[in-house]
Amino acid sequence: MQNDPRSHGLWEMTAPAAPATQTLSGSCEADVVIVGGGYTGLSAALHLAERGTKVVVLEGKEIGFGGSGRNVGLVNAGMWTMPDELPGVLGQLYGDRLLDLLGNAPKLVFELVQKHAIECEINPVGTLHCAIGKSGLEELQARAEQWQRRGAPVTLLGAEETARRVGTAAYAGSLLDMRAGTIQPLAYVRGLAQAAIAAGAKVYTASPVIGAERSGRRWTVKTGKGAVTADWVIVATNAYTVSPWAEVRAELVHLPYFNFATRPLSPELQKKIVPGREGVWDTAEILSSYRYDQRGRLVFGSVGALRGTGAAIHKAWARRALKKLFPEIGDVAFEAEWYGQIGMTVDNLPRFHRLAENVIGFSGYNGRGIAPGTVFGKVLARHVAGEITEKDLPLPVTDPVAQSFRPVREGYYEVGAQLAHLVQARI
Repeated sequence: MQNDPRSHGLWEMTAPAAPATQTLSGSCEADVVIVGGGYTGLSAALHLAERGTKVVVLEGKEIGFGGSGRNVGLVNAGMWTMPDELPGVLGQLYGDRLLDLLGNAPKLVFELVQKHAIECEINPVGTLHCAIGKSGLEELQARAEQWQRRGAPVTLLGAEETARRVGTAAYAGSLLDMRAGTIQPLAYVRGLAQAAIAAGAKVYTASPVIGAERSGRRWTVKTGKGAVTADWVIVATNAYTVSPWAEVRAELVHLPYFNFATRPLSPELQKKIVPGREGVWDTAEILSSYRYDQRGRLVFGSVGALRGTGAAIHKAWARRALKKLFPEIGDVAFEAEWYGQIGMTVDNLPRFHRLAENVIGFSGYNGRGIAPGTVFGKVLARHVAGEITEKDLPLPVTDPVAQSFRPVREGYYEVGAQLAHLVQARI
């Protein structure tokens, strides 16, 4: 994508083709114009179009160009924040609403995949959050207890059962979450686009928005070659936001995350390494994650950017780390490598913004874009359709607040990950 093999890596190599789209040329009218062709924007477009709403999607690059096409592909429930902490941060009303919505968000993803026959390697067999040492196990124990009180199908596993399920004795235990699973993320977002188009939405790519102005009760959103006039504007660009709503980007610190995909492992290795094919990640501060694709490639990732000195450092670390976890894997050969940017808020929680009258959007997914993006898109569609008001939303309305020293912190994360992986690769 964009002539850069490190932008979408394996996902672009294996995803079905995107639906045919064009660049917006000339002026048109709609009920709703959506800026951003990722999970949130296309979920909103699909759910609006199914209601008979006239909707136009404007994507600056290609469908799934941002985080939707670059991530690990874990369909997770909830957020990073502990369940019991949410009511304290958001208040009881919004805390409970967000827990309920995001706890059940993977279910919506799986239902949409089935309903629209999206070919995206869906694998709803759960995920394993693995504990690094005693402190990691205590964290997972607390998380398990808090979700179980809410009726969630999560189970705390001991070291022995974790070793059986993962294929390594590196972990003190794990949290099995049966709500979750894995997906081919670029294939999924392309499938959402196809479903939205089939429902009547108009999707334009290579159509970056350069301005928006209000005239009377309507908005005119402009691109380089055209314009859309609509009653509502949904901003669904998250970590890859640029003008004219740069305040959304300013609220997010970019955390880079890379992935390497091995060649397909032998059937014998696949029976030893994560034989149940759950998605896996750990509790380390600089975490690692891995999961299989449909052909048995192991997708292994961590914090960092594959550019400059980082490309060689992170690759050397990934080879050594995989061999340390799974000695039988031998010398690892990678078929693909890629990275993207995660939009992190100051408290690791998403935001709902009314950027102007009838200009709205969610952002700040903190590395959990698939399920939250999908369900937030549906919420936006219901709100715009008049089925729910702002008082019914899962988050309060807030103004974007720029994070201080953002460029410095982003540089720190990128360089810090390199230093950590450089040290670990030499141990």
